[in-house]
Amino acid sequence: MNRKLILAGLLLTVFALGSAAAQDVDATLALYSDAFDMLWLTLAGALVFFMQAGFAMVETGLTRAKNAGNIIMKNLMDFSVGAITYFAVGWAIMYGSSAGGFFGTDQFFLAGADSAVYRDWFFQVVFAATAATIVSGAMAERTKYAGYLLYSLVITAIIYPVSGHWIWADGWLAEMGFHDFAGSTVVHSVGAWAAMVGAIMIGARRGKYVKVGDQVTVKAIQGHNMPLAALGVFILWFGWYGFNAGSTLSGTDMDIAYVATTTTLAASAGAIAAMFTSWIWFGKPDPSMSLNGALAGLVAITAGTWVISPGMSVVVGFLGGILVVLSVEFFDKVLHIDDPVGAISVHGVVGAWGTLAVGLFGDLELIESGLTRGGQIGVQLLGIAAVFAWVLVTAFILFGILKAAKLLRVSEEEELLGLDISEHGAESYAGFQIFSNM
Repeated sequence: MNRKLILAGLLLTVFALGSAAAQDVDATLALYSDAFDMLWLTLAGALVFFMQAGFAMVETGLTRAKNAGNIIMKNLMDFSVGAITYFAVGWAIMYGSSAGGFFGTDQFFLAGADSAVYRDWFFQVVFAATAATIVSGAMAERTKYAGYLLYSLVITAIIYPVSGHWIWADGWLAEMGFHDFAGSTVVHSVGAWAAMVGAIMIGARRGKYVKVGDQVTVKAIQGHNMPLAALGVFILWFGWYGFNAGSTLSGTDMDIAYVATTTTLAASAGAIAAMFTSWIWFGKPDPSMSLNGALAGLVAITAGTWVISPGMSVVVGFLGGILVVLSVEFFDKVLHIDDPVGAISVHGVVGAWGTLAVGLFGDLELIESGLTRGGQIGVQLLGIAAVFAWVLVTAFILFGILKAAKLLRVSEEEELLGLDISEHGAESYAGFQIFSNM
């Protein structure tokens, strides 16, 4: 009898030790997983932050030398102002407890944050800054600096977080099954539609569209440094691996490499398509169009990079590359909306295309919305339209106020002199003779 009790006791002890060991292993694995997530999202956020340099280089290269310092200042300050604003207000509106699926209501100033919230805030603030900086290029060379700072504040405090809440938090579009993995609509289209409104309300650069009678002549205003623009595109492409692959939100997700693959293929296809389209359209392969084609491919795949196959990512990127050339020509030659860097076309038009491509080509099992193919297409179109309408209305109010307050556009004299001198009292290329009659 005693032997049986001893044996039973030994078995219970072994079982208890085994259970404790298993729990320790599970706890250790969870700790390592959390650590990998922390490292990956922080690194990915840093990559996306580096995209600010890419935007600055692209915009500077595609505009005139006399405005280079102004563009650098705008890219520096839209992130700096945006980061403080997103800390104070934007994060709470985007990710706070939802009020009917429309906006968040708590966590202002990151109240009650733990290490996971700080990690997520850092990853998200760089996305907010990306949305804000897109407008810089479309309104370049004629915008008052003070007005631009106010715009950056409003977009990161209200415009971007509200529509972001609809899609990436507990919002009404998310509940309907809308899918935007890394931000073709959430980030890129929001910035682009605001840029379009701003470009319309501020008007074209002096000498861009010359009207004689009923005839309007469109004049090209060349950028001053194509190699700098190319460097910017390569920096943006590099940073996009943080943008898209980072949106897996986990350092242990085995789909990181898959997302990086579809991102690479779409960008490459976009560059090739834009090159050939410009070759056919203009008679020669255009460098700036080809560079924008790479960016178009990246924007196009951003919404569906996890749910679209590698083969279809080539199609999505290729069509994005064709679309961006046609769209840039349409906005410039037909609508006469002056966008010096093609930001509206790259981020807005192609962003909408990429969002729709999720419904057309995405794997419905991976999307997990429970919708049919037709239903998913319908929800994607609804999301595109809803975000477009939200940004259109709020941006018109914002830029209307700035225009009424005379904070939107510089004078003709200041524009001719260049914003480096007129707005900042400095030169970007001291010692070089910079001349322009436009």
